[in-house]
This record gives sequence, structure tokens and C-alpha cells, in this order.
Amino acid sequence: MRLRVEFTTEPFDLDEAPAHAVVARDIVTGAQLDAVDVGPFGNTAEGDADQVLGAVSALLRETLRAGATRVSLQVNVIGEAARGEGDAT
Repeated sequence: MRLRVEFTTEPFDLDEAPAHAVVARDIVTGAQLDAVDVGPFGNTAEGDADQVLGAVSALLRETLRAGATRVSLQVNVIGEAARGEGDAT
């Protein structure tokens, strides 16, 4: 199974990347994920489910330690229909 994770860490700082954002970037770029896109307000990465879930675990733990006060994330199954998608009700 392949997953896509989208996440942001807060608080934002428009002048320079806060420590928690740098930690998040380092985690996703070092996790051997595909299609990593790191931006100032949102980040995405795709990969094998085990790799993505491992990165998400590290991301939550380490960004909170580095000063994040909020981490918002969404995880989607890609490359195959998620359960219930496409079902007529």
C-alpha cells in the first residue's frame, strides 16, 4: 500500500524557518520517501505505507520536542481506492 502524508507544523514564522520546521524537513527528506515537497505552509510526501508511517511517528515526536505547538496532518491511501470510495449509497 502507498500513502501520501500532508502536514504543517506551527507556530509559523515568516522571517526564518523555526526549529520544528527544520526538523520536519529533515525527517521527510531523510526517510526515503517519494515525491517530497516541502513548502513554507504545507508539506507532502508519498511512499510505502511502512516508510510513511515511520516518518509520521518520528515527525510527531521530534517536531513537538523542537517547539511545535501544533502539528496538523492528513494521511491518504493512494494508488488504490480507499475503503468505501466509489461505493454507491
